[in-house]
Amino acid sequence: MKLLRYGATGQEKPGLIDPEGRIRDLSGVVADIGPAELSPAGLARLAAIDPASLPLVEGAVRYGPCVAGTRQFVAIGLNYADHAAESNLPIPSEPVVFQKWVSCIQGPDDPVTIPRDSLKTDWEVELGVVIGTRASYVDEAGALAHVAGYCVINDVSERHWQQERGATWDKGKGFPTFGPIGPWMVTADEVGDPQDLAMWLEVNGKRVQDGNTRTMIFTVAQIVSYCSQFMVLEPGDVITTGTPPGVGLGQKPEPWFLKPGDVVELGIEKLGRQRQEFVAWKPAA
Repeated sequence: MKLLRYGATGQEKPGLIDPEGRIRDLSGVVADIGPAELSPAGLARLAAIDPASLPLVEGAVRYGPCVAGTRQFVAIGLNYADHAAESNLPIPSEPVVFQKWVSCIQGPDDPVTIPRDSLKTDWEVELGVVIGTRASYVDEAGALAHVAGYCVINDVSERHWQQERGATWDKGKGFPTFGPIGPWMVTADEVGDPQDLAMWLEVNGKRVQDGNTRTMIFTVAQIVSYCSQFMVLEPGDVITTGTPPGVGLGQKPEPWFLKPGDVVELGIEKLGRQRQEFVAWKPAA
């Protein structure tokens, strides 16, 4: 299944994509696509529904973040060897774990605001993992049983704040709008092997990232197991799993970064695509 949330910000309704690629309204069945709906029982209930029995959503809609109720937005850094190399950093011996604030989560096509005084706003196409079953001290062999599904994430990053403003990465990763998620979550059974998905990203029509999840240093199963040793992962929590090479920081002969008016498009095989216009920061009215 492809599950989504659509409508105005803060007023999203739950939906699914039918076999013809059309949105069907789930609001008569469930209140949202949140922790309860992401459980095995919740997904089984939705899978039993005939999409043709649901109201068809007509016309253009805004896609919201594809899941609700996320309380932890966990991120993994330097998870592709060639990205570590372009960052001039060693290949990690264990997953590099940091947090993106949940307040940065937004829809996949919403504008992204370049922070005030930003020097180095950058892009990162990443595979997102949505937790469906509580995970604490799970082993690698059983880790994927805790995954409800997968989605596209742009791990937008401000490199100056990430790398040059102290020892922690987190403050360069969680600015408002820095977490586009969606357009939908594809359930794990439909995705199959998460370690064989092509992924790409373009800036103003120029292809800058072109990779595959098969080149991850740490697999999804290893990441879920590892994170569960240090935190309790709950249904609705999201893990973003690292990016292949081609970020702005690694461009040759010199790095280049995003500016107002730039358009970023990205996608992952089986999971859909995103499009964001980057805009200048403005003080609140």
